[in-house]
Amino acid sequence: MARMDNKVALVVGGAKGIGLAIAERLSAEGSKVFITSRRSEDVEKAAEGIGNGATGITADASSPQDMVVAVEKVREAHGRIDALVLNAGLSEPSQIAEITPEHFDRHFDVNVRGMVFGLQAALPAMAEGSSVVLVGSIAGNAGYPGYGTYGATKAAVRAYARAWTAELAPKGIRVNVVAPGPTDTEMMASVAEDTRAAIVAPIPMGRMARPSEVAAAALFLLSDDASYIAGAELCVDGGLQQV
Repeated sequence: MARMDNKVALVVGGAKGIGLAIAERLSAEGSKVFITSRRSEDVEKAAEGIGNGATGITADASSPQDMVVAVEKVREAHGRIDALVLNAGLSEPSQIAEITPEHFDRHFDVNVRGMVFGLQAALPAMAEGSSVVLVGSIAGNAGYPGYGTYGATKAAVRAYARAWTAELAPKGIRVNVVAPGPTDTEMMASVAEDTRAAIVAPIPMGRMARPSEVAAAALFLLSDDASYIAGAELCVDGGLQQV
């Protein structure tokens, strides 16, 4: 029996990269999968690629109204959400002397506001035994030049996971964070070879994570295998911040 048989999963930001890998793994493990993206062509293509009846929903993760509509579409189809993944995010470098209000607002709107109101929208569809995974980053626990705003948003994700665990565990809803290190996504593939080498150099395992490896960690946290794990941050970083 697959670990997510008959579970209903919503992956916000599930059309590319880590989000898509998580959606694919959930589907392979038996979930009825819904994914969102603000680009209709991306989400439709991704849902088709996932197969198994996966459904794409066009929605902007930073829009509370869009999240309400997305959740309602899941409820209309299946009545509930058993597994919620809040993955939508962005990362644009900017040194402190160059940060603009627009740069700041873009990051917090998607990376933090999107998670807050995404979970808020989903809660009425979640019952005892359901699970939430927030996609954070090891950047929330370290200082990387030029990525202060991004790191701050991911630190906020970790803080919210703690508070939400205290609020929702009594209702039987678990909240955890999966925190990837450098991951070999489509976006990373465009990085210059010397930059890639510099990124990989300090990683004890000598390479970046594969999206499927991050997805495996998220699957574990969402599944009943992690039934007594709540409020945790699972780093998938090849030991980068662990040694």
